[in-house]
Amino acid sequence: MFEIEYEFREQDLIHFNERQLVRTEDVQNNMRKNRLIVPGIMMLIGAYYYFYYGSKASAAYIGVIAILWAMLSPRLMLLDLRRQILSNYTDKEKHSMFGIYRLSIDKDNLIQVSPSGKNKTPWSDVVRVEWVKDHVFIFLDLHSALVIPKDTIKSGNIEEFGAQAEKMIANAA
Repeated sequence: MFEIEYEFREQDLIHFNERQLVRTEDVQNNMRKNRLIVPGIMMLIGAYYYFYYGSKASAAYIGVIAILWAMLSPRLMLLDLRRQILSNYTDKEKHSMFGIYRLSIDKDNLIQVSPSGKNKTPWSDVVRVEWVKDHVFIFLDLHSALVIPKDTIKSGNIEEFGAQAEKMIANAA
């Protein structure tokens, strides 16, 4: 039987939700708008000040603000997203969410022992395993997943566990 034990932290929750939100078309459009359209309009206003009033200082000032806006607005949006993610959970939910997790594979279920209790998920309900640089995501549906940070694994081999989980998902499909 394959088993891993790891610690799930607040930063892992933020990483997963941020990754999911940044992929949505709505957030991408907002970032594109704040990175291109708003600075573009500001540059047009700066050009207007330069050509109509002949004010190089005003045009340069507006141009610098536009460039700073284009560079800093995506980062500020991500900071705001992080704040919003954490505000969606109560302290009680956070307490039952963060801590040591143990995942086990048996022939019918993915067994999860967490601070909130023990859960069994049939393999037919597990969608996929996604590998990223520092995390492994086992998606239970399109929008929620078990987040396994590679650097907090206390026991078990994540590569073997993930490969076996992928096989079990494929067998159940």
